[in-house]
Amino acid sequence: MQALVDNPWQGNVRELNHVVERAVLMAQENVVKLRDLALRSGREGPTRLDEMSLEEVEETLIRKALAKYDGNVSHASNALGLSRSALYRRLQRYGL
Repeated sequence: MQALVDNPWQGNVRELNHVVERAVLMAQENVVKLRDLALRSGREGPTRLDEMSLEEVEETLIRKALAKYDGNVSHASNALGLSRSALYRRLQRYGL
């Protein structure tokens, strides 16, 4: 519980929900352990791709594209191979 409280949640409540949901699914025991949460501390490097869910990968790529193009949705959507409307739907889904 303390690890969840101490984590710097950069996303929103949805991010917390995904972490808890994934931990419940990945837990090998009846109790969720710290290792099941797979939280990233600010001191560690980036999370390995094979440790991320598809949604986490997609959100990360969207964030990087938006940062690269200074928030320009048209340029980011082109770089991601998405239509602007598809990118807007994903932005809404991830609360970006």
